[in-house]
Amino acid sequence: MKPTGILFFPAFDWAISPTHPEREERLLYTRDQIFEEGIMDLPQIKEYKPGLATLKDIARVHFCVPDVEAQITEAHLVSAGSALVMADAVISGEVKNGFAIIRPPGHHAKTVSHGNRGFCNINNEAIMVEYLRQKYGIKRIAIVDTDVHHGDGTQEIFYHDPDVLFISFHQDGRTLFPGTGFMEEAGGPLAYGTTINIPLLPHTTDTGIHYVLDNLIMPLLEEFKPDVIVNSAGQDNHYSDPLANMAFSAQGYAKLNETLAPDIAVLEGGYSVETALPYINMALIMAMAGIDYSNLREPDYNPARLKEPKGNMERIYKMVDTQLNTFRNREEVIEKNRRSGELFKTSYERIFYDTDYINEEQRNEVRLCPACGGFRVIISTAQHPNGRRYHIACIQLPINACSTCQAQARDAYKTFNSDTYDIVYLQDRVKDEYKSIITRTGEERVL
Repeated sequence: MKPTGILFFPAFDWAISPTHPEREERLLYTRDQIFEEGIMDLPQIKEYKPGLATLKDIARVHFCVPDVEAQITEAHLVSAGSALVMADAVISGEVKNGFAIIRPPGHHAKTVSHGNRGFCNINNEAIMVEYLRQKYGIKRIAIVDTDVHHGDGTQEIFYHDPDVLFISFHQDGRTLFPGTGFMEEAGGPLAYGTTINIPLLPHTTDTGIHYVLDNLIMPLLEEFKPDVIVNSAGQDNHYSDPLANMAFSAQGYAKLNETLAPDIAVLEGGYSVETALPYINMALIMAMAGIDYSNLREPDYNPARLKEPKGNMERIYKMVDTQLNTFRNREEVIEKNRRSGELFKTSYERIFYDTDYINEEQRNEVRLCPACGGFRVIISTAQHPNGRRYHIACIQLPINACSTCQAQARDAYKTFNSDTYDIVYLQDRVKDEYKSIITRTGEERVL
């Protein structure tokens, strides 16, 4: 039996502030706990050292404003790079699965990055997914986001991608940041049904979450047949987490991970630093490695205090049935959208960066291509904390784009080179080439 790969990167030199919940102790208590328990000495575990992502790895996913270097620190490169190390170890067959226990986190970072929102500048899972596609030719990937906060960044990045199934269960957005993740958010016109959200009421317990897992998530994965399953492993659904109001336990997380059986897990949130995180992380490691976790308990665990909210299971039953139908009827909706006669589908969004206090306005246009998932144009405007206002145009060409979309997207990059925009970007995943031109000077940068 191959071992489970484990990688730690606490990011000692990165913090939003010294007392911020997102701090290095999130990982240090875990590291102390598992070393104390001797988990790392077992033959079922193989430890890996952190790696370093390249600027190109980041530009493959994000339009960073004004450039990649402005939105990251070295810690971001190591955090994202460590996810890539774990991906390489799994795909190469060195380990059966892997858990990247890293920070800074990433699942709130969207395609365009003007700054930090939800503690995230760049999206580690998305960077890893596109890396897997480029390096190994992997096509179908499923991401299951188990963070208490909706993974709005990961959702947006893959919202128009029919080959990535994004599933998120989380505390209802009416009660928690980022205020999104509702069932009607089901994917773009040509990727409808491959975004599945389950917004759960506060205080949902192991019972409710495991029902969603067994009756929705696992059937969807069986039908979608992904080549790789990624767990965006947020752990703030725990009953003691100070930033949310759910009632999941360490045993619940272990059982979830055992059932889900992800190929790669990447740490996201979880802010009960001393009383829960060491036990949850150990639960995930033990479940992934096939180690008996039946005696694992948090010191203050009391099942009598964890009661499912009244009427919650009935609500969950209905949501599961609705989302199964959404997924299973997706081809009919997509075909209808293809026949709509529209060349492009336009949508608008306002995005607030709660950490950096930036307000962004976006216009999105997606080509309704008859042969592929289309390409995307994003027009984005935001004023940065330094007072500089950016008005940019971004052209995103997916890796599986048809020849017509390739030609039109590359032509759009040239067409948009005007004084209307401060910067014009081309994300050409087909050629694995990433360009940006500063229109005022005509200076072009290629990664």
